[in-house]
Amino acid sequence: MLSLDDPKWRGLNGGYKTPYDASVALKRLGRGEDVWDELWEELHHQGDVGEASYAAVPHLVRIGKTLPHRDWNLYALVSCIEVERHRKTNPPLPDWLSAAYTDAMGELLEIGLADLKVANEQFTIWSILAAIALAKGELKLGAFLSMSDEAEVEGILEEFADWPALYE
Repeated sequence: MLSLDDPKWRGLNGGYKTPYDASVALKRLGRGEDVWDELWEELHHQGDVGEASYAAVPHLVRIGKTLPHRDWNLYALVSCIEVERHRKTNPPLPDWLSAAYTDAMGELLEIGLADLKVANEQFTIWSILAAIALAKGELKLGAFLSMSDEAEVEGILEEFADWPALYE
């Protein structure tokens, strides 16, 4: 895991394909500040992610483990980064980060399974399920869950003519 004090952060690109030092916001998140809007804005932009996005994942999971309450932001942002990491126009995961990133996804699986038991808010549940699918290597299912909303799922279900009769 790249230390938050490593100067390498200043040269890593974020979602705008320009340098973004995510360590500053991650330190603030670790102190309990609400910086989710900034992290969403800077680590992901219209399908683009960068090395700063990837390097942030182990820290997001590490910090997330310490939060007294985890909402959808942790799961949805990590899921978004993981899905977009596979887009051909985004850079590959650097070798120097691979082990920490993989370990973080495994830890996110464990956190998500525990949080799923107590989650009550729909978007948080969907975000956790997406993260679990992605952590298990189910890219298509994880992408579907992380990029769909209730209306889209209803539309898919409506394609089954007998859906209401069979299930409601």
